[in-house]
Amino acid sequence: MKRWPSPGPGHRPGPGGPAIHSRHSRTSIPAAAEASAWAEVLVRRRLLHAAVLAPTGQWLVQSAPEAPVRVLDGPVAMVDLAAQIQLHTRTTRNRTR
Repeated sequence: MKRWPSPGPGHRPGPGGPAIHSRHSRTSIPAAAEASAWAEVLVRRRLLHAAVLAPTGQWLVQSAPEAPVRVLDGPVAMVDLAAQIQLHTRTTRNRTR
């Protein structure tokens, strides 16, 4: 089993447990192409039922065929949704091990 290095001095976990911080902080806002790539991956991996880019730049996403359609306000919201899904998938997978 791989062991992670211990947190450095001054590290305090949040009230819900240890915080997960990105190793690479973003230096730019996600572009439409990045959001499109994430949408395609999420649908292909069946983590979303549908993700459609509207002419307004908003994303229409549906988690299951009978689920309500959610409207996301642009590429940043789509990339944020992908991050939330990844985090949920990882934490769920770790709980079942």
